[in-house]
Amino acid sequence: MEEEFRALLKRVRAELVTPAEFSAFEELLALVRAGGRRPGRRDELAGILTAAEQPLWAREIAAFALGTEGDRRAFETLVLLLNYREPVRCATAARVLARLRDPRTARAAAALATNPLRTAYALHPVRLLTELRAPESVPALLSTLERLLAARDHCWPIARACVEGLGALGDRRAEDALVAARRHDRLRDAAVEALARLA
Repeated sequence: MEEEFRALLKRVRAELVTPAEFSAFEELLALVRAGGRRPGRRDELAGILTAAEQPLWAREIAAFALGTEGDRRAFETLVLLLNYREPVRCATAARVLARLRDPRTARAAAALATNPLRTAYALHPVRLLTELRAPESVPALLSTLERLLAARDHCWPIARACVEGLGALGDRRAEDALVAARRHDRLRDAAVEALARLA
């Protein structure tokens, strides 16, 4: 995850404006890099997640560090970021959640993927469900795809991600929905490939 962490730090640096922000960033980075050399380091990072008036970038860095180390105190912040309006933050959170393997992750991702009010932000929850291969994955992807196929606004990127995910999961329960998806020009190729994987 080192490459992903470097990308996160580069993105955060671009957001900083004031000398105080740069100073706080460097202090946090030193804390993250300290590893086992600093007693109580994880508790300090966890404190950032819950302390009042912490900037989002600080919470994101702390959650990334804790999550990649398997500390489940990062879970709630990562789920918040998975549902954030910026796709790059969603993508980073999804990768860390997949690594964290918290048993609550699939249920949270399914809730985000199936929420009709958050469809525009469902791409990374859908992809995360595919990667997790949890009991919640197929029902959530099916529910989302069927709703999008019936809707006036099909939200094609999310529908396509559901089609691809169902194909990757290879569950025969998806057959009828994939056949329906095949009738749409913008989903046809993905649906044909997904159906072939079911077979």
